[in-house]
Amino acid sequence: MVEIISYKKEYANHFYDFNIAWLEKYFYVEPFDREVLSNPEKYIIEPGGHIFFAVEDGAILGTVALLKRGKGKFELTKMAVPPKNQGKKIGQLLLKHCLEFAKENHFEGLYLYSNRKLENAIFIYRKFGFVEIEVEKDSPYVRSDIKMVYPLS
Repeated sequence: MVEIISYKKEYANHFYDFNIAWLEKYFYVEPFDREVLSNPEKYIIEPGGHIFFAVEDGAILGTVALLKRGKGKFELTKMAVPPKNQGKKIGQLLLKHCLEFAKENHFEGLYLYSNRKLENAIFIYRKFGFVEIEVEKDSPYVRSDIKMVYPLS
């Protein structure tokens, strides 16, 4: 059975490897990507964010992060499931966990950035209730062309 667990230092290499592989497959890796992924405690955990892993029988199947972007506001980011684990709804389990976590912890805002070429991901985000909003001009990601928000209230 797959369970979702919180960040543990010994899984940091999975967070890095899964996300670098995903970026290399679909886009490119920017220096800042490597910096954040190499130091998840500094950039995600210490500022008040969260990282989760999908685990089954001790094997890490996928990961996702909630990056704190302001008081009560979080960005769903760094979701990655290696190809060998895709098709098992791991991403959906991680997404569902993040949505429940956001509600339980009374987040004021939850949003994500993506790219329209990731049609399956966009479909799943919509299925779970995310709605598209305008991407601001100073978006933190060059590669994103869509921003979606999850209605928490």
